[in-house]
Amino acid sequence: MVQSEPVCGGKPAQPADEAGRADATVPLPVSARTGPISHAIFRVARLHRMLAGQLLRRVGLHPGQELVMMQLWELGPQRQTDLVRLLDSDAATMTRTVQRLEHAGFVRRSPCPTDRRATLIAATVAGQALRHEVERIWAELEERTTGDLTAQQQDACLGVLNRLESNLARAADTRT
Repeated sequence: MVQSEPVCGGKPAQPADEAGRADATVPLPVSARTGPISHAIFRVARLHRMLAGQLLRRVGLHPGQELVMMQLWELGPQRQTDLVRLLDSDAATMTRTVQRLEHAGFVRRSPCPTDRRATLIAATVAGQALRHEVERIWAELEERTTGDLTAQQQDACLGVLNRLESNLARAADTRT
C-alpha cells in the first residue's frame, strides 16, 4: 500500500485497502496488516455503535441500555447479577447502566424477596412503553447495516459472525 500525501488544507487521500477497495472509512495502517479482519471488526463495531447511538437518542437511550430493556421485556424482572450474566457484562458497568435507566424512569430497583443480598430490576410503565420504538429502531439499524445485501448474503454474514464470536469466546475462556 502506498502512503498517501495529505491534501493541502484537507484530509489525506483515501488509499485503497488490501482488496483494492477505497470505501473503508479508515484505511488499513501498515502496522495492522497482520490483522485485517480484526481491524475491520473494530471499524464496523465503531460505526454500528455510533449509528445505534444516534437512533437510540431519539427515545432517550444510549447504546447498551436497550439490551438491558430487551432482557426485561422478554424475561420480566431480573436480578442485577442475572443481567450481568445474560449480557456478558461486568458488575460495575451494569450498576451504572441500571442507575442511568432508573434515573430516566425506565426501570425500578427493589429488594429480591427470596434473597436479601440481591436487587431485582424491573421495567416501569415508561420502560414498557419504549418497546415498540426500540424494536422499530433495531429494524432500522438492521436495514441500514445490511444495506443491499441479499438474504443469502445476510445469512452467510451472520454465520461468519457467529463463528468469529465462538472463536473469540473460546480464546477468552482459555486466558482466564
